[in-house]
Parts: sequence; structure tokens; C-alpha cells
Amino acid sequence: MHTPIKGMPIELEVDGIETRATECGEVLARHVDLPPGVDFTPLFKGLPDDLCQCPHWGYVLAGSIRLRYADGTEELSSAGDLYYWPGGHTGWTDEGVTFIEFSPAAEIRPVLEHLAAQMSAAG
Repeated sequence: MHTPIKGMPIELEVDGIETRATECGEVLARHVDLPPGVDFTPLFKGLPDDLCQCPHWGYVLAGSIRLRYADGTEELSSAGDLYYWPGGHTGWTDEGVTFIEFSPAAEIRPVLEHLAAQMSAAG
């Protein structure tokens, strides 16, 4: 199976945020494009520990994103980086970021549903 990025269905498109996703077996493959200033921290309120509990594997194509984990440690994932983000994190971008991400579909679905509800309540 292969899919061009522009052929992936749009998952979310709002305020410069564009995410596309396609399910590949038990994995949700996503292309995520975030403008500067996106902060997921307030949107994760209400999830366990107010953090995303789904692990993600991916590759940063452009820009960077900063992560903070439950223990308070932070890391920066930048263009050219492969990453693994374990469950129990939040993230934000100062400069904007584009990345490809792979997540267990069953674990990310509740997170995406929560984010959609938070964004529509705020919007």
C-alpha cells in the first residue's frame, strides 16, 4: 500500500493547522502541518494527567516542535529528526512544524476525539 500525502483524507483543517490521516492496519499514519504558536497543552485538559497518553513515532520534515513529558523533562524535535514520543506528553511549536507520524490507531482515536471536542468548544 502507498498513498501520496495530498491523497490522504484531511483529518483537521482550522486556523492554519492541517492534518491528514490514513489507517494502515492497526497504525494511523498522519501528515501534520502546524503553524507557529500551536500549543496542545490546554487542549489535552481532561485526558489522563492532562497529557496525550498515546505513543508516536515519526519524522520531522520542517520546523520544530517542543515536547514536555509527565516528569517535567523537555525535548526539541527538529527538521531531520526521527522521533519516538512515549505516552504522557504535551507539545507546542514556536516556529511551526511539519511532520509524518505513526501511532497505534486504537490509542490515538480517543485523543483525536478529545482534541476535536476541545477545539469545537473553544471555537
